[in-house]
Amino acid sequence: MYAIKVELKLNNSEKTLMNRHLGFSRFCYNYALSIYNQLDNKKYKGGSSKKIDLIKKIFTNVTKKKSGFAWTNEMSSRVYQNAFRALKTAFSRHWKGLGGLPKFKKKKHPGSFTVDSSNGVILQEGGHRIKLPTLGFFRITEALPKCVSQTYTVSKRGERYYVSFSINAELIPPIQHEIFETVGIDVNLSQGKYCVISDGTMIAFPKPLKAAITKLEKLQYHNRNKQLGNRKQKISPSNNARKYYNKLAKLHKKVSDARNDFLQKLTTALARKYRHIKLETLNIKGLMANDKLAMHIADASFYKFKTLLQNKANNYGGFVESVDQWYPSSKLCSNCGSKKTDLRLSERVYKCEQCNLILDRDLNSAINLKLAAEEHITNRVGSIRIHHACGHENADGHGKSSLARKQEVNTKVDNFG
Repeated sequence: MYAIKVELKLNNSEKTLMNRHLGFSRFCYNYALSIYNQLDNKKYKGGSSKKIDLIKKIFTNVTKKKSGFAWTNEMSSRVYQNAFRALKTAFSRHWKGLGGLPKFKKKKHPGSFTVDSSNGVILQEGGHRIKLPTLGFFRITEALPKCVSQTYTVSKRGERYYVSFSINAELIPPIQHEIFETVGIDVNLSQGKYCVISDGTMIAFPKPLKAAITKLEKLQYHNRNKQLGNRKQKISPSNNARKYYNKLAKLHKKVSDARNDFLQKLTTALARKYRHIKLETLNIKGLMANDKLAMHIADASFYKFKTLLQNKANNYGGFVESVDQWYPSSKLCSNCGSKKTDLRLSERVYKCEQCNLILDRDLNSAINLKLAAEEHITNRVGSIRIHHACGHENADGHGKSSLARKQEVNTKVDNFG
């Protein structure tokens, strides 16, 4: 499957339509969650899925027919069907230990809604128009290829609207990478860097949040006396407060887009260039506990960087290995292997007392990650291939290794002639 996300180009009436459906989806989700929380478990037995199905029947056959809820009949029926389905998924994830209990959705967070076709897939003719089931045709900012899909999700960020869907297609990986040898990547935020690669490449970090923090602080300061609203005290926000919230959302979106653009371009370049990458495993929660570093660590999005790199390495025919969190990559000498136990964080140049090696600390760490032995590998993700002298490719033995404990390895063999 391959996902596509494009921006919708809407006029005012179309924006009103989307806003109404966003509110309708939020209302249905909160309606179902409210009744679910009030159910007597002794009287109504069964799992969360069965109870939500019962609530949906009540909404369809009773609630929608009341005079006070006549407006719900003007909305797409597929929206509330998928809202109940989303609540089922939320409870399912909770019971599996993948998330907390579902919470009520708030109006100030626009969120998203999903529509699907009950008659199978919909053919998109391509170009600058897209057909959404039960809603009609809408303009988009970039041309689409000719494709088919059944489910579409509309989301809102700031004052912009997006539609995302998946198509049954796969990205064809390259026949050969530019660099076939193993490389190690050390991620850090020292001296304006984002990461250092063992071949000597250093990637600078644009720090999107730090660049916008002054503007953000000024905006919040100048609007400190507005009536921002308090739901508990039943105080509605003023019209100027709503304008402030829109400005704030636009600024946060700008920061988020800059960060996402950097991560997408960086991970794509790395996945295309390097076949075998070794990454260190970071304790993000531990790093976030440091008040002086928390904002910068959050801005860097190291977890998203790792996830994107793993997914793209798989798409481009490479693979990513995660090195054990306790592997002392910073303290080991990449030349002789001796360990420097008294290395301080302020020492940015590694000086080995055994072989007199003098090297940048982060580059030394990246080389050690590259040289990490098999017993230090905790996770392996990607399409693992070996190029033989005869030119044929096949999956190597790593695909069946028991070391891939956190995520299953894709050992699919890719043949390209």
